[in-house]
Amino acid sequence: MFFLRRLKVKFGLYNDDMAGNSFGELFKVTTFGESHGRAIGGIIDGCPAGLSLNFENIQQELNRRKPGQSAIVTQRKEPDNVVFYSGIFEGRTTGTPIGFAIHNTNQKSKDYTHIKDSYRPSHADYVYDKKYGFRDYRGGGRSSARETASRVVAGAIAKQFLSDVQFHAFVSQVGEVRLEKSYQDLDFSKIESNPVRCPDPDTAAAMEEYIKKIKKEGDTIGGVITGVVQNVPVGLGEPVFDKLHARLGAAMLSINAVKGFEYGSGFSGILMKGSQHNDAFNTDGSTVTNRSGGVQGGISNGMDIYFNVAFKPVATVLQAYETINKEGEKVETKGKGRHDPCVVPRAVPIVEAMSALVLADYTLLARGNKL
Repeated sequence: MFFLRRLKVKFGLYNDDMAGNSFGELFKVTTFGESHGRAIGGIIDGCPAGLSLNFENIQQELNRRKPGQSAIVTQRKEPDNVVFYSGIFEGRTTGTPIGFAIHNTNQKSKDYTHIKDSYRPSHADYVYDKKYGFRDYRGGGRSSARETASRVVAGAIAKQFLSDVQFHAFVSQVGEVRLEKSYQDLDFSKIESNPVRCPDPDTAAAMEEYIKKIKKEGDTIGGVITGVVQNVPVGLGEPVFDKLHARLGAAMLSINAVKGFEYGSGFSGILMKGSQHNDAFNTDGSTVTNRSGGVQGGISNGMDIYFNVAFKPVATVLQAYETINKEGEKVETKGKGRHDPCVVPRAVPIVEAMSALVLADYTLLARGNKL
């Protein structure tokens, strides 16, 4: 796709159309729609035929992401009911493109008229306007995190395709409130037991109170989501530029508000010597430790894949702030509308979905290599 764009530029055919709406090579999802348009949705290409789908499970994944589910997230009330239009017959995938849509029912576009001619700091407003010469200012349009609902639908189907693989994600940090336990010491069944989606009750309570405090101040706060993928077969991933962890990193960094990704020992590994950091082998090929994070040489080694994803504070703050308008003049404005004081609780199913899309894609690639 990048080569095609270069050809367009060379022959003067490139017109700054908005590309980059697809993810994956064999198991591929293309999303469409804007936050305040009639609907958002997607097309899934490459899903194998004959997969029996659990539609209640798909909707449940969307319910985990949808707004208005607790007092610590945006109060936009959207049912986020997914409707499938193609690629499914009698509850099974047909192998043809799966088309689906989620209709928007609770837009309040008037909440954004005050920023029609100005740019919100740390948003995509300015760069969209400069790149395309036009922007949908209603909720950020295409740059809105509402687009991620379509990813959750595709990820839910990818999870069902990878029925033996287990995907877990949870909030491990909000601001300075941090979960100190290792993921091996946690009960993943408790992730959904609180609105923060932290499996440790005491830490979850502290996180919730902290988010409420930040919300009262009209401000926002960031955090970290830890992802754990278990029962991954050996051999997923390709050298040299298509390493599994590189694709996982690209997937996570494509999520709105993500500022960092680390897997395995991550940045803490720099504090260790090689003799301490190496994962010694057991006779069955598993490793005594797992500082590699389930990936060696860019290929899964059968151990748990674990990683951290850092999210910045939501850019829209309900406080007065200074910015610039289209004429480059300094103006003062204030955030309005319904916004998350902390995005990480709702981003948990998005992290799981993107993990599933990556592994589904590499699973199909591995199958092709064996033919």
